[in-house]
Amino acid sequence: MDFCGCWCIRSEVNYIRKRDLEMKLKSIKILIPLAIVMVMFSISRLGASDGVEWSILKTLKLDAAPIDMAVSADGRRIFVLTEQGKIIVYSADAEEEATIEVGPQVDKIRLGPGGDVLISNSRENKTVQIFAVDFIQKINISDSPFKGPVDAPIVIAAFDDFQ
Repeated sequence: MDFCGCWCIRSEVNYIRKRDLEMKLKSIKILIPLAIVMVMFSISRLGASDGVEWSILKTLKLDAAPIDMAVSADGRRIFVLTEQGKIIVYSADAEEEATIEVGPQVDKIRLGPGGDVLISNSRENKTVQIFAVDFIQKINISDSPFKGPVDAPIVIAAFDDFQ
């Protein structure tokens, strides 16, 4: 092969390499902005908007549509009023604790400041009902010593206003 043929082949190879490099650069120039847009979109979908970061901690699945809800002052319980006329009480970790039947006419609920009073409102019946709410705490005493009958009722009184 003569010098000219060798030079022409090298020049053709260099041209192809240069063209491939230019195409890769064009692809990168297109892909980088696209990647940035995708990353920004995914970040915004994760809960960053207008300087507030947020994320969904739990989702409560209900049998009926929720109408209203209230959260206890200490944040330990969530009360959800459903269209079936039930108030479902959930713990802070989304475990169902109790159900209170109030009727389908109730359209709003609120908790008193101490969390021991639940107030329901019915526009249809033109009524407001006030409920006293006490939660029964289960205490495991299966291995504890006892005196008296096994099925004797136990009452524990907590005096939280003691001075």
